Amino acid sequence: MSIKAIIITGPTASGKSDFAHKLALAVNGAIINCDSVQSYSGIEYISASPFAGMPITDNIDGVPYKLFSILPLNEHISVTDYMELARGAVDEVKAMGKPPIFVGGTGYYINVLLKGIASVPEISEETRKRAREMVKNDINAVRKLLPNDFEKTDPQRTARALEVFLETGKSLKNWQKQPRSGALIPDAYKILVLPEREVLLDRIAKRIPQMIHGGAMNEAKNIISQNQDETRAIGATQICKMLRGELSEKDAIENWIVKTNQYAKRQRTWFRGQYDADLIIENVPTDSDVKKVVDIIC
Repeated sequence: MSIKAIIITGPTASGKSDFAHKLALAVNGAIINCDSVQSYSGIEYISASPFAGMPITDNIDGVPYKLFSILPLNEHISVTDYMELARGAVDEVKAMGKPPIFVGGTGYYINVLLKGIASVPEISEETRKRAREMVKNDINAVRKLLPNDFEKTDPQRTARALEVFLETGKSLKNWQKQPRSGALIPDAYKILVLPEREVLLDRIAKRIPQMIHGGAMNEAKNIISQNQDETRAIGATQICKMLRGELSEKDAIENWIVKTNQYAKRQRTWFRGQYDADLIIENVPTDSDVKKVVDIIC
């Protein structure tokens, strides 16, 4: 295979994970996670992880899987931490003689894989804890504190933007404009799975009720009983509120769907502006799409 590495990304519910697995089988590749939520253990159903309903192992159907379900929910992971883990995973995969196939929808992970990391100063643990507590208490108030160039996003990224601002007095975007270094796979073959918006909305609306009646409910019960961070993943907060009687099941499902749709919209915006794909698949991938990619890269 002439391609040294592959990145497969796309909005949530686009079918990229199944496609990546089939492609890995076809080219004898290994899967490396680049989805921040799927890095956490105990929320495999909630995060739509490939390991939902399965034991957490190092492979599925003989395909090696790296960096899935490796962190407890209460543990913070920075982009720098992720890059160190990804570098180790790539080394392991290359030692197997397999091409690494990154799959996930977290734009800032993909960005550093391709372009490297800007020189953001180290953040003290005291500042990091303060930022997380402020976001947990009132995320909207935090967003008003941040510079005007901050784009509204999920709690984890909001906390990251806040901790950088509190520590340095400059916005995260300001630091990200600085020269980058340490790109891990700058020459990767980049695939974007981007079905039409209506297709995604339909898949999200059908998938979430199945998840909440599957293992997601038990995962949320464990989050509550173990006093873990329920803000790590869309869905976890909604189910936990339902279990505490703060939301009805109907409202929990509807809110989960709305939040997921909003996230998918942000992802699509990022892909259009930040991801220069070599190939765009404008449908939920099929076996013919796998064959098409194999023909291109092999």
